[in-house]
Amino acid sequence: MSTSAESTAGGRVLPDGRGVRLRAAGYDSPVARELVAAVQREYVTRYGGPDEAVVDPAEFAPPAGLFLVAEADGEPLGCAAWRVHAPGVVEVKRVYVAATARRLGLASLLMDALEASAAAAGHRAVVLNTGDRQPEAIDLYRRRGYTPVAGYGVYADSPGAVFLGKLLGDGPPGGGLLRDGLLGGRPAGPEVQPWAS
Repeated sequence: MSTSAESTAGGRVLPDGRGVRLRAAGYDSPVARELVAAVQREYVTRYGGPDEAVVDPAEFAPPAGLFLVAEADGEPLGCAAWRVHAPGVVEVKRVYVAATARRLGLASLLMDALEASAAAAGHRAVVLNTGDRQPEAIDLYRRRGYTPVAGYGVYADSPGAVFLGKLLGDGPPGGGLLRDGLLGGRPAGPEVQPWAS
């Protein structure tokens, strides 16, 4: 997995001139713990507390999942991860870019690598949960084609929680995933895509 993640980065150079390398890391590795702690501090600042979703580090170990670290000059600048949500569907977690590297395209680079690796692992869709106090994240995901899906997990009924998803690759639009039983749960309202209800 780390080889494909690194090749996805392809020697990408950020607009500020820093070269970026993506590499897989264990969720409980020192660099991942440092980045996840930074994510949690961001949540405390924006929401008044850390993310309360249960996370098992083993869920992010290849081939069942992936935790990516973005580095430039040996400095960790960001991270992103996916884990299996349901058969054929992954959940994106812990998308984070350090303040010194924001607005340089790093989050898009991480998302490109996550989506490509999930598709290469045979998954057909991706879901994620963010919040209304992260408008930059919502904008990023919507630009990438994510649309509303049914809520799930600890924040399913939380005010301000935002649940988004999209098909990976050339999957059929509409009800394909619903017919195949890939996404379950209760309907989340008229704005929700039918394949995600």
